[in-house]
Amino acid sequence: MTETETATSPLKTIDINGIMKRIPHRYPFLLIDRVIDIVPAESCTGIKNVSVNEPFFQGHFPGHPIMPGVLIIEAMAQTAATLVVDSMNGVDSGTHVVYFMSIEEARFRKPVLPGDQLHIKVRKERRRGDVWRFKGEAFVDDTLVAEAIYTAMLVPDAERTENHGV
Repeated sequence: MTETETATSPLKTIDINGIMKRIPHRYPFLLIDRVIDIVPAESCTGIKNVSVNEPFFQGHFPGHPIMPGVLIIEAMAQTAATLVVDSMNGVDSGTHVVYFMSIEEARFRKPVLPGDQLHIKVRKERRRGDVWRFKGEAFVDDTLVAEAIYTAMLVPDAERTENHGV
């Protein structure tokens, strides 16, 4: 039972199809596989199964594959964007897009390797209108591997097209 409350858990889960309804990212740049433990407009956990088949491992680094830190931060942002869109009535990837505005206090604590499963915990720190500020932490097992504070803005699709010619 995805995208609904389950009999064993009161918290909502969004599968890959639900994520793609909420954010515009697609392979190879869709960096989360599932979103769990959703508390609307407050927090959730993104899941990323890190596979040796990821295209970035070909060049980062040959013979010693490590997931790039910037992609861990991007996975945090995609998790938060999924939460933002899921928390708003009448909003989906066809009507709105969530743009990164700032990244602060990014720290990388331990390399993320093929075979790891990232648990990306995001929590809203503040919301002012369409601007959201989050604290993100990425874990492998119980080990903190990365963290950051970042800000994002929810933008109507028509405004995105008008301002950027996309």
